[in-house]
Amino acid sequence: MTDNLEYSQISQYPIIIISTFTLMNNRITISIKDHVADVRFNRPEKMNALDMDMFDAIVEAAEKLTKDTSVRCVVLSGEGKAFCAGLDLANFTPDGEMLSQPLKTRTHGIANKWQAAAWVWHNLPVPVIAAVHGVCFGGGLQIMSGADIKFIAADTKLSIMEMKWGIIPDMAGTQLWRHNVRDDILRELTYTHRVFSGKESVEYGFATHLSDDPHTDAMQLAEEIASKSPSAVVKAKKVFNEAPYLSVADGLMLESVEQQEIIMKKNQMEAVFAGMQKRKGNFEDFR
Repeated sequence: MTDNLEYSQISQYPIIIISTFTLMNNRITISIKDHVADVRFNRPEKMNALDMDMFDAIVEAAEKLTKDTSVRCVVLSGEGKAFCAGLDLANFTPDGEMLSQPLKTRTHGIANKWQAAAWVWHNLPVPVIAAVHGVCFGGGLQIMSGADIKFIAADTKLSIMEMKWGIIPDMAGTQLWRHNVRDDILRELTYTHRVFSGKESVEYGFATHLSDDPHTDAMQLAEEIASKSPSAVVKAKKVFNEAPYLSVADGLMLESVEQQEIIMKKNQMEAVFAGMQKRKGNFEDFR
């Protein structure tokens, strides 16, 4: 897969680093500046529908960003008229690669390959902000749901589309939605594959904020998050990710364990001094 990677360093300074690269036949582009990775699905002629190269590129992108300790926040969006129109049905055939392996086979930790496309963003050590517009159907909605925070245009069209094709949502959506969306709403939308709007997605709990310009708003928030202590941000995401699955006692212990690892260390002290001196923090990269 790395043979499909193109990388070019555009400029490098003590604070500002800009780099760009593409993954899997240009299915995804990534630009990194000031610790923020701008990740874009890049199949606009197909409304960023998910084919094999797109699935591979998504997982590869997340793996690369996980290893890049300079990245402190990620913005995920789609080029063209849509965030992601869901599965490219041309790939969904009885003899196609998508059905060549049992779905119960775990290929990426606790997930299979298709679930990984959404779960990798939830599991990324740093916050992920989705900027959503146009169409967000099926697998696209599940990938969006892997983000920590979602900005969405009011006229975006969304759907848990799988029932239309006689299948169920199986790209990690059931695990991602259950913490944010009412159970009866999920059931109705799944059983009927009703199309709903960006405005409704915020009301239901799928998305966080309505926005006239989701990508701009997402980038602004990402820049703010990237200016904070990366140690604290990474630990906060870890605690929030694990908290819903723990007992109260284990959750309280997790807070203490993770806090102990960063308190009184360089980044934590720098956050204090930067705040007192009313200046931008000069933090070390962290994972």
